[in-house]
Amino acid sequence: MTPFLSPPTRLYLLRHAKSGWAEPGGRDFDRTLSDAGFAEAELVADAAADRGYRPELVVSSTARRCRQTFDAFGRAFPGLEEVRFVDELYNAPADTYLELLGATRGVQSLMLIGHNPAMEEVLAHLCGHDVVGRTIPDGYPTSGLAVLEVADKTWALKDFLIG
Repeated sequence: MTPFLSPPTRLYLLRHAKSGWAEPGGRDFDRTLSDAGFAEAELVADAAADRGYRPELVVSSTARRCRQTFDAFGRAFPGLEEVRFVDELYNAPADTYLELLGATRGVQSLMLIGHNPAMEEVLAHLCGHDVVGRTIPDGYPTSGLAVLEVADKTWALKDFLIG
């Protein structure tokens, strides 16, 4: 008998930390974190660890700045069970992130590391535009981490951390 695999009940939406400008002739995809971005990523990862926000599965864009943001979480949470880097999350619309969320089964907590405007749109889709407007009125900041939990079959914002 195949066990029933349920969707995640906790979702972490992490926008990559602040990046530098693309090198002359370089691609946006290859942009690295700025010095401030490296510090932001460490701060938000440490704050998440202090609160026990350990994802069971991390799915990240393959863009260099997202990988570098993840590295801070790897240091804050040694031995993360499963990490996947997905090309399709780079420059993807919110629907791609939502499809990935809908297809994820068998983990209790999922972290998505990606880009704006998709992160803000996913948060608005799951929790409502009014919640986004109250929580992040100036837009989804770099290294912003939204922590959502399922409450009565709907997603509710539990916490929002900024690095």
